[in-house]
Amino acid sequence: MDFVDMESDAETPLLFGFASSPQQAQSPDYHSILKPHDPEVVAKTTTTTTTIQPARRQRRQPDSHRSLEDDVLPEIAVSGRNLGWSSAFILIISRVVGSGIFATPGSIVSSVGSVGLTLALWVVGALISWCGLAVALEYGCMLPRSGGEKVYLEFTYPRPRFLASTLVAVHAVVMGFTASNCIVFGEYVLFVLGYNPGEHPGHVRLLAVGLMTVITVLHGCFLRAGIVMQNVLGWVKIVLIVLLALASGFVVLSRYSHEGIDSTLTTSGTDGTGNSRFPATWDGMWEGSVWDLGVITTALFKVFYSYAGLQNLHNVLNEVKDPVRTLRSAATAALVTACVLYLLINVAYFLVVPLEDIKLGGELVGALFFEQLFGQTLGRRLLSLAVALSAAGNVMVVTFSLARLNQEIARQGLLPLGAAISSSRPFGAPLGGLILHYIPSVLVICIPYKDIYSFILNVEGYPAQLFSLAISLGLLKLRWSRPELKRPYRAFLPAVWFMVFLSCTLLCAPFVARRGEHWAAHLSRVSYVLVGLSVIVFGILYWAVLTVFLPWLRGYRLEEVTDVIPDGTTITKLVHTPVDWQD
Repeated sequence: MDFVDMESDAETPLLFGFASSPQQAQSPDYHSILKPHDPEVVAKTTTTTTTIQPARRQRRQPDSHRSLEDDVLPEIAVSGRNLGWSSAFILIISRVVGSGIFATPGSIVSSVGSVGLTLALWVVGALISWCGLAVALEYGCMLPRSGGEKVYLEFTYPRPRFLASTLVAVHAVVMGFTASNCIVFGEYVLFVLGYNPGEHPGHVRLLAVGLMTVITVLHGCFLRAGIVMQNVLGWVKIVLIVLLALASGFVVLSRYSHEGIDSTLTTSGTDGTGNSRFPATWDGMWEGSVWDLGVITTALFKVFYSYAGLQNLHNVLNEVKDPVRTLRSAATAALVTACVLYLLINVAYFLVVPLEDIKLGGELVGALFFEQLFGQTLGRRLLSLAVALSAAGNVMVVTFSLARLNQEIARQGLLPLGAAISSSRPFGAPLGGLILHYIPSVLVICIPYKDIYSFILNVEGYPAQLFSLAISLGLLKLRWSRPELKRPYRAFLPAVWFMVFLSCTLLCAPFVARRGEHWAAHLSRVSYVLVGLSVIVFGILYWAVLTVFLPWLRGYRLEEVTDVIPDGTTITKLVHTPVDWQD
């Protein structure tokens, strides 16, 4: 990845306008990074700009804030900007809307009890997700380069030196795998083929590893073909959900035309058999609602997590065409689309499946829906095929994104074999980052205990809330300490404060025991918190040994030396310099 080194004022704002091709990226328009009323600084900046040559190394001063800002300047991947608006949109929506869309709605209805409250929670969940997205959009538009949270935390918290980078690196390497959706894919493919997944766990894992292998090879050796494939799977998922909603409407219309509206559905939403379907009145929408704060909060958290992944595009901005504009529009469009799709599939379930069956079935609502539409045998096969395709699409976009994050972490110099992982050779794709993602994914897939996946997801989510809190607080910090930075998107401040409150709530909630719960049972229930915290503690210890203890013990200091590897990617090497070394 080529970027331009700037030797200008340490307070120069970041780039706002930049080119969209690899060649143009070497000479960006520096006038656009400055305020219009600051001509003297403009002149100073444009006359002192130099381009890094591949054979040149530059030593960075350990305490230079300027060098940190050099690291967060916009960059272009060595393969160029391959992701247009459609690809960026699919990269987000396929991450958000996964196979859970066929299960999560049923569990929420079972909890809250009514149609109206269920639909309201999906809308409220979208609003909450918008608050988190707003924070990420301000950061992403202000620092438009790959790496996501890594870039934002590094820029916001430059001290202690290397701490933010190390914590993100440890979390990404230790917890950065894709396993659960691979297992879901294997299970449902077996079911489509007529086998019982429970009787063939080895075949399930074999199919899961096969999916992970094919996707790794596709993204690592055939970059453009991989992008096309994940785009196709994403659009197939969207079209499928819309068609299911339309099919449910036709089923209801057909039922009404044969039996008559009056005899089929009463004003309370009850059909002739006494089963409740979609209510015909406003009061009927809310009939059976469970107005319990604990129940509603738990259901809302499930909805909120269903919108997770809206920041997926932030990890790959080096490959996005016109990244600032694309990020703003594609992320917003993906959130609106996800909300509409969730509402459509919920309404489809309510139209076709009796409400009592949904409450009893819970996460089996998708199976009940397909059986009602297509019959028991064909319905189950079609559901399995839909879930398998949805899971495969999700694995593709997650793998694509996390490989780029691994590449950015390796470029920082904190991982062994950093140059190899950072390279995009030989196929113009981050093959090293893909392999770094592939190995732990396969290891976790091969674990013979299925319940371990939900536990691992909880472990991964707890440190993520710590990062979310740090980023939200960091945005408030930058608003006060760096007002001169270009901000093409400004988050609504109440939304930022709400994310601070939400993150604190999610971090503290596990430590509150349920009424009458024994301490041992409570400790067992929240053991994932302790494991998640241990990942953070391990990251801190790794940072302390690498950057504090060993330099003190051996009498050197760490300096960052910028190098360019043969494919043109700029990396950082940590050099051991004796403490008495003179520049």
